[in-house]
Amino acid sequence: MKQVILSIAVIVTMGLTSCKDNTKQETEGTTTIEASKDMATTNISFGVRGNCEMCKTTIEKAANGVAGVVNANWDVDKKKIDVSFDDTKTDAMAIHKAIATSGYDTEKVAGIEDAYNNLPSCCKYDHDMMMNQ
Repeated sequence: MKQVILSIAVIVTMGLTSCKDNTKQETEGTTTIEASKDMATTNISFGVRGNCEMCKTTIEKAANGVAGVVNANWDVDKKKIDVSFDDTKTDAMAIHKAIATSGYDTEKVAGIEDAYNNLPSCCKYDHDMMMNQ
């Protein structure tokens, strides 16, 4: 009888401890979500000239290097980038300039010529190509 009571006590204690840990994790997750809601996120899309997956890597790296950028995804076929950023930390023009500094033309800013000349040959795009298709 004592063993049964002791076993039940151990099981109940483990159950309560496990529930307590889950509650803590849910609370921490909620805090993270609430912090995310406070961030003023802006989503923009604009054209960027380029040719290949190497271009994609360089363009996205340039955009993601701007403080406040949350996510950047350049579509090789459409020649278009989608960017999410915290508009309290940066603006669209800063993202355009960062991409241009890496050698790529955007809809608003021409790529820096020296950077363009240093791109691999497969990344040397036609400056008249359509973008944001």
